[in-house]
Amino acid sequence: MGRLDGKVAIVTGAASGIGRASSVLFAREGARLVVVDRDADGLSETAKAIQEGNGTALLFAGDVADENNVKAFVRRAIETFGAVDVVYANAGISGGLTPPPLLQQTTEDWLRVLKVNLLGPFLAIKHAAPHMVQKGRGSIVLTASVAGLRANAGGAPYSASKAGVISLAQTAANSLLGTGVRVNAICPGLIETGMTRELFEAARQRGTDRKIGQLNPLQRAGAPAEIAAMALFLASDESSYVNGQAFPVDGGLSSTLPFTRPIR
Repeated sequence: MGRLDGKVAIVTGAASGIGRASSVLFAREGARLVVVDRDADGLSETAKAIQEGNGTALLFAGDVADENNVKAFVRRAIETFGAVDVVYANAGISGGLTPPPLLQQTTEDWLRVLKVNLLGPFLAIKHAAPHMVQKGRGSIVLTASVAGLRANAGGAPYSASKAGVISLAQTAANSLLGTGVRVNAICPGLIETGMTRELFEAARQRGTDRKIGQLNPLQRAGAPAEIAAMALFLASDESSYVNGQAFPVDGGLSSTLPFTRPIR
């Protein structure tokens, strides 16, 4: 028995990283999937990985911040599989690992990040939740970030957008009170994904990769599979009494304040 047997799931940002790891894991646990991303080639690789595990996935290449696209991939899930039980709104962009200083940023910089990172999850909730409400159950999972909890873990537009995602999980959960539909968020720490690959590769070239993640108590970076494991828990019925929460999965980074470690 898989933990998602009989469920239909939509995963956005599924072409790589956390989205791909979650899609493959969801399929392995019995879900039928609609996987969404702008990167059609990456989506094909995700679908191949799912099919190699005897899973089922439909591909939808499109922008999660385009409302017509969101309507379309929700409709495709229902028309093909008859339901939407789980939505993992994971798609996001960083806005650049080294953005310009706050006072030099433009409206366009902010809108580009906010549209994907915050408007995208809102649209997923808006168009998927009504179908879940009709069934009296469903789980919506959002990817936030530790950058939405504390400063200096990302650029200002990215951090503000992820703080908004945390609030969206809380406000959406309460807006859906009494419906049986749950909304929660995950706050990843430093994870090696397509978004952060440049940072990891630069550290390896400098020979400083052993320092990656040194600020958290585990003193290492995380892997997409470790975020996918939390997403699976929140998507499954095992988390049936978990609602309106934001869970850091960050090696303990958000548990403490910065300090200087003694030389050992």
